[in-house]
Amino acid sequence: MTTPTNGKKGFLSRRSVKAVLIIGFVLGILFWGAFNTALELTNTETFCLSCHEMKDNVYQEYRNTIHYSNRTGVRATCPDCHVPKDWTHKIIRKIQASNELYHKALGTINTREKFEGKRLELAKHEWRRMKKVDSRECRNCHSYDYMDYTMQSRRASPQHIDGFNEGKTCIDCHKGIAHQMPDTSELSKEEREEFNLEQ
Repeated sequence: MTTPTNGKKGFLSRRSVKAVLIIGFVLGILFWGAFNTALELTNTETFCLSCHEMKDNVYQEYRNTIHYSNRTGVRATCPDCHVPKDWTHKIIRKIQASNELYHKALGTINTREKFEGKRLELAKHEWRRMKKVDSRECRNCHSYDYMDYTMQSRRASPQHIDGFNEGKTCIDCHKGIAHQMPDTSELSKEEREEFNLEQ
């Protein structure tokens, strides 16, 4: 003769499943919150300058540019130019940045001399990245669609119009705008063409 269970086994099982789902949901929210907070903290100028390699080298150059200080007070910080705004591209860029952490640990550019020795290589990486994404981060603030060419200088206006018509992107012409231009004399003819540098 079997004893009736009064459905307690099934009840406990449903209750356990609900508890696991609730705990999983709460842990998911906590994980997402922590992940997003860490992501945003690493997306600040303060974080970038926590590395002396950046603070002592490129940041000092950037402080003397129009992107740092200008008549309107609109300022582009390190992540504005080097980290995409949209989530998917931001995550891809953060994964790529893990290589920078590796080189930080190795001390690849931990002195001014080492940094200068790598300046051209670092610039080429960034120029290629910006060219590949059509200067996406520049376009967060600068857009061909909203440029008033009549307000630009006599030199800039036709160059922007020609650049737009020729399908050029910002980095084709605007290298060295926020950081010192590296010595490009050792570049091959092909690289000079790739980076749109005058012969």
